[in-house]
Amino acid sequence: MQFNSTQKRALAWCLIAAFTAVVIWLLAPVLTPFVVAAVLAYALTPVVDWLDDLGRGRIPRLLAVIVVELLFILVVLSVVLLIVPILVKELPLMSEQVPVLMEGLNTSLKPFLAQFGIKFSLDVGSLKAFALKYLSTNFEEALGSVMTSLKLGGSVAFAIFGNAVMIPVVLFYLLMDWRRFVAQALEFVPPRGRATYDSFSSEADAVLGQYLRGQLLVMGVLAIFYSAGLALFGLDLALPIGIFTGLAVFVPYVGFGLGLILATLAGLLEFAATGGPSKALMMVAVVYGSGQFFESFLLTPRLVGERIGLHPLAVIFALLAFGQLLGFVGVLIALPASAVLLVAMRRARTRYLSSKLYQG
Repeated sequence: MQFNSTQKRALAWCLIAAFTAVVIWLLAPVLTPFVVAAVLAYALTPVVDWLDDLGRGRIPRLLAVIVVELLFILVVLSVVLLIVPILVKELPLMSEQVPVLMEGLNTSLKPFLAQFGIKFSLDVGSLKAFALKYLSTNFEEALGSVMTSLKLGGSVAFAIFGNAVMIPVVLFYLLMDWRRFVAQALEFVPPRGRATYDSFSSEADAVLGQYLRGQLLVMGVLAIFYSAGLALFGLDLALPIGIFTGLAVFVPYVGFGLGLILATLAGLLEFAATGGPSKALMMVAVVYGSGQFFESFLLTPRLVGERIGLHPLAVIFALLAFGQLLGFVGVLIALPASAVLLVAMRRARTRYLSSKLYQG
């Protein structure tokens, strides 16, 4: 079977793509800090360039990179430092309310299940002792168990620590030399394909830029919305849970689900002695129901969806497929990669519809 030059080029590119995919799949754990840093560098490079332009050459790029990266690290640390103290403050309250919640659960379920001939009884005394032991303000045993788990899973702890150190280092070098890396990658493109590559990369860059800007706006608005909504119901953990839910929507559906679970558990514990489970369930239904409606039908379609053109089913499939293939790295790059693939599919569709094969 003979292949013409076009078919040979297509076959060569398919083999290169398959080889690259296999290498990425095999090296996924090692590539995690580099992929995370590359995504951050892509998002932060315009800010560094803006500082460069603002200084009109008087500000060294090194200084601009250091300022931008330090500001980004401060934002991440501020979120962590905002959540941790509030959670620590609420643990004693949880230790008091868990037994009350268990008493109420036992009192309400026992007569209800008795109607169906089911005997149900919680050993409230043992559950109280368990809750008081593990939710008390004495963290010595908890700290010991954490240290033991770190010793047993030393590789996991080392990987987390290593990524926390590697990501800022890799991000620094990428921000410093981003233009040079892009220029070196461009050298692999044949001269006759430069026009097509430039057109494709410009369109993909526009789509990715719109996605990042739109997603940041959605995250900020939802963080304020969920924090305010939970606070109106009197939830003490409204601020950290609201901020977490808003920021976690960067991973669609997964972030919303985690925030919903956290708010439900916090509400059940906090309102156990006052409003009971009904107040917690009403809070979650109203805040998260309206929040999901607000996000799905107003924010995401206008700020993200209309700009990218990804259908919700395509988003779900992309998250599952990339997550299955590449784990955390796959989930991280699922939507940006899907946006680039969408550009490629649009162009392939346009070429097919204008080809002789389609027109007969």
